[in-house]
Amino acid sequence: MKNKISYLFLEWSQIIFKTSLKNPGQLHLTSLFFKCFMVSGLFLIVSCQDKEPQTNLAATNSTILDYPIQPVPFTSVQIRDQFWTPRLETNRKVTLPYNFKKCEETGRIRNFAIAGGMEEGQFEGIYFNDSDVFKVIEGASYSLQVHDDPELKSYLDDLITKIAAAQEEDGYLYTNRTIDPEKAADGGGTKRWTNLQTYHELYNVGHLYEAAVAHYRATGERTLLDVALKNADLVEQVFGPGKNMGVPGHQEIELGLVKLYRVTGEKKYLDLAKFFIDQRGNAEGHNTTEGKYAGKYQQDHVPLAEQKEAVGHAVRAGYFYAAATDIAALTGESAYDEALDKIWNNIVHQKIYLTGGIGAEPRHEGFGPNYELPNATAYTETCAAIALMLWNQRMFLKSGEVKYIDVFERTLYNGFLSGVSFEGNTFFYPNPLEADGFTKFNQGVCGRSPWFDCSCCPVNVVRILPSLPGYIYATKENEIFVNLYMGNKAEIALGDQYLQLSQTTNYPWDGQVKIEVLNTPTAAAVFKLRVPGWARNEVMDGDLYSYTDEHKPAVSIMVNGKSVNPLIEDGYITLEKHNWQRNDKITLDFEMPIRKVISNELVTTNKGKMALERGPLVFCAEEVDNPKGILNSLVPADEVFEYSYEQDLLGGVGKITSPTLSAIPYYAWAHRGNGEMAVWLNKIPVQ
Repeated sequence: MKNKISYLFLEWSQIIFKTSLKNPGQLHLTSLFFKCFMVSGLFLIVSCQDKEPQTNLAATNSTILDYPIQPVPFTSVQIRDQFWTPRLETNRKVTLPYNFKKCEETGRIRNFAIAGGMEEGQFEGIYFNDSDVFKVIEGASYSLQVHDDPELKSYLDDLITKIAAAQEEDGYLYTNRTIDPEKAADGGGTKRWTNLQTYHELYNVGHLYEAAVAHYRATGERTLLDVALKNADLVEQVFGPGKNMGVPGHQEIELGLVKLYRVTGEKKYLDLAKFFIDQRGNAEGHNTTEGKYAGKYQQDHVPLAEQKEAVGHAVRAGYFYAAATDIAALTGESAYDEALDKIWNNIVHQKIYLTGGIGAEPRHEGFGPNYELPNATAYTETCAAIALMLWNQRMFLKSGEVKYIDVFERTLYNGFLSGVSFEGNTFFYPNPLEADGFTKFNQGVCGRSPWFDCSCCPVNVVRILPSLPGYIYATKENEIFVNLYMGNKAEIALGDQYLQLSQTTNYPWDGQVKIEVLNTPTAAAVFKLRVPGWARNEVMDGDLYSYTDEHKPAVSIMVNGKSVNPLIEDGYITLEKHNWQRNDKITLDFEMPIRKVISNELVTTNKGKMALERGPLVFCAEEVDNPKGILNSLVPADEVFEYSYEQDLLGGVGKITSPTLSAIPYYAWAHRGNGEMAVWLNKIPVQ
């Protein structure tokens, strides 16, 4: 009975939603009726079952293809620990309002008001600045889903009014051209869709789509979603087989279209995303060789199915691969599989930094030749780290292979987290692995910067952090994958049952993890507990990096106080129990020794050098802790290091020391003034 009522509720919800899409003039009445209906519908469902089911307007048909493994939504997981909770709160209380403030000060938000006739003036800034506002809205919407904030909600309402006013009658939205086509920034010109390589009309609205879906899910209101759908319908009318067959100069719209498909069930959005994926590298209908950004720079040199290595701009590439993985999962398309596997192997086996950063070349903010990984000039853009994380999560959901989460975790704690300061209001655009203390490597600044002319990184950070809880767990039928170790409380749906969990840990400083079952009704479930790569004696998949010793960290596990033989298969410990119940406890303990890392000898930059790791963290040495300097110092290869946790250092960090060196986590560098820094340390060979 309860399943039938749930099904009918979802069906009725979709009918109301689609009816309102076709009759925008009835928005207010439909919205009011929908809210009343939601209340009554939820009452019926709750009265017939203990837990409210997850609702997805587009997923009423069980035959719809999707990832075989599903992430547990971030709204079902509340992070509560000493490492991540302060960062998430700083993002919500500091970084989010700070980003909105900077968008106001730099004219990004005013551009919408001018385009909508609400103010007078000229376009200000770079031609893709609209996208920055959309990304911050996405982050704000994620925050609203877990934190009630009437002031933020009101701010978004006002901002969305400006965005809606800026949209042209047929759905076109690009303030750079709408305000005054004759004076469009950077030569944008008067004609739409004429220079897709450069002008980012499609990139911008991709971020609009993601923001609109996030806002709709946070508020139930369609004010921004209507804007997004109107624009997407226009794009669908313009682009496709037999129409305009160009491709976006910067991939992103593909990810946004997939999200529109998920929320509406309208297959045309999925088809359009697939068209953009398939058309890239296809010379039929657009030129793949002419223009500054043509060809490999934007992965437009050959069709994806024929690509074998990662080339070009790293952020574009990461979004491209992530979107292609979405399309493969949602359509059953297998033509991309071999190419995506080859590209992933190429990145992780030859082109990734120890920190999880990608993009060695500053000239094109992208990939260089195999094994070319300079440290001081490493571009390793924060946005590229985010793109790599998004792609690896999708590759895991498609395959269940642990190697993808290993890369995700390494990038999260190192290449991504370094991009935002503890205070939440200064940022890195590139994240080099070496600094001399005076070179202005960070977009004209030596050290962290409060903002950039091209500020894609700060506004990207603000949308990733609030969604972080959604990467901890995933499910497949009655299996629960525990992929990341962070203190949290979670409610996980497994078919028609729920499992409530508490995870307690001091990770990444400590390898002990305690998982406790909280729900009273018993539940059958299979736990798949990830054993991190570093605990399996693997830096990453492949031989690009390796530990200098063969020591395999100890891994132990107890269930309700009794030791269990930790059989590790495919990177996971499997625990099966048919009656998990309240107070059941799982205790994991990963030994966390200090590890010395060396590179493949083909990475000539790192010959004669070593790096230090502990757990998921890469460490670096800063001049402030090593007054004699770092870049020319020598460390014995057989040096014995000690680890300690320093509560009074940088708000509490782990520290690695020896008679000749002091090192801190890489993410924490550049908080105490400028000076030398190095991840890779010159070593004195053992005699």
